[in-house]
Amino acid sequence: MRKTTIRSMGVLGAVTLAAVSLTACSSDGEAGGDAGSSYTWWDPYPQHDAASDWGKRVEACGVEAGVTVQRTAYDTTALTNQAMLSAQEGTSPDVILLDNPAVSTLADTGMLNTMEEFGFDTSAIDENLIAAGQIDGDTFGIPIGANTLALFYNQDVLTAAGVDTASITDWASLTDALAKVTSSGKKGITFAGIGTEEGSFQFLPWFWGAGADLRELDSPQAVAALELWTGWLADGYAPNSVISNSQNTTWEEFLTGDFGFVVNGTWQINSAAEADFATGVIPIPGQKGGSAAAPTGGEFVTMPVQKDEARYDTTRKIVECMTTTDGFVETGTTFAYYIPPTADGQAAILAENADLEPWVDAVNAAKGRTSDDLGTDYPKVSEQLWTAVQEALSGVETPEVALQQAQEAAEAAIG
Repeated sequence: MRKTTIRSMGVLGAVTLAAVSLTACSSDGEAGGDAGSSYTWWDPYPQHDAASDWGKRVEACGVEAGVTVQRTAYDTTALTNQAMLSAQEGTSPDVILLDNPAVSTLADTGMLNTMEEFGFDTSAIDENLIAAGQIDGDTFGIPIGANTLALFYNQDVLTAAGVDTASITDWASLTDALAKVTSSGKKGITFAGIGTEEGSFQFLPWFWGAGADLRELDSPQAVAALELWTGWLADGYAPNSVISNSQNTTWEEFLTGDFGFVVNGTWQINSAAEADFATGVIPIPGQKGGSAAAPTGGEFVTMPVQKDEARYDTTRKIVECMTTTDGFVETGTTFAYYIPPTADGQAAILAENADLEPWVDAVNAAKGRTSDDLGTDYPKVSEQLWTAVQEALSGVETPEVALQQAQEAAEAAIG
């Protein structure tokens, strides 16, 4: 069903490509591209201009392929919408870097080529990461890296409160730690409960950490997770600002030095190192122990269907540049927070920065948002989930009622 509308234009036809390992890429500058020709690249990083390290990274992959890459950046939502419009108009770019939950949405329209069609071997990619780009056994992109969530902590605050992070192994022990921090005169924890995808993203480790499933938003496990958050507000362990907090504003709160903990991601590694106090990182605990599965963030490099199939060989070379072991590490270093999606890449980046080990562990335990067999239904479910979180945190509904309503709305939306 997903391939009928656009694939009728022809994808690769009889073109055959030699199998390309993710660890093999030419870097001699003679990639066989069309010198002087332009290839188009879209990504969701408008904050990084052409002079940035990322802009130069994309440009260098074009040089390696022997062509000029014309890069255009949109915010995440606008990128998905623009990509779908371009497919309808037959003007898709050669490469699109997509937020991982959007891959299945675009693939379902038939506008993306599969990695198998391009000859890429994705078997080295961690299964929990590649899954976001797979539908019915086909793989529609390659993650350039991954980020996820964990608990940053203020060591000075915890020391003054008598909290040892080694004692935090489950929800009960974390809540005990928050009680000690607030009793010492500081604030316990901040997180992002905003009514957007960021709110769902931050809630999912607790949702999954309770054993809940996105196909059943009103399960007892899901209710327990939301009751954890509302209980923290009721007891004063978390501020009311979490109802409207984005991930950026939670970080700003944490940097004041008043909080013991904050839920945030790998992208704050450099900022944490530059904070005015000692910081550390621990995994988000599961309800009954162990590390909770946090959602995977990060983008997939994808290759839309083109009318001119002769472009594919050079497009493949551009993508190869991004997806070798060295390429994964270079991207991770460029952003200072992306963890490579392969074991070899993770070993290589740890060799450069051993402090990333907690984040490598977190990524290895992470889970794609389109998991739980949701695929393109995820955005519909996520919207109902963040709505339930908002209603419960603001006291409009109890967690149980809010999640019951969310489940009913999600079922209606999915049909």
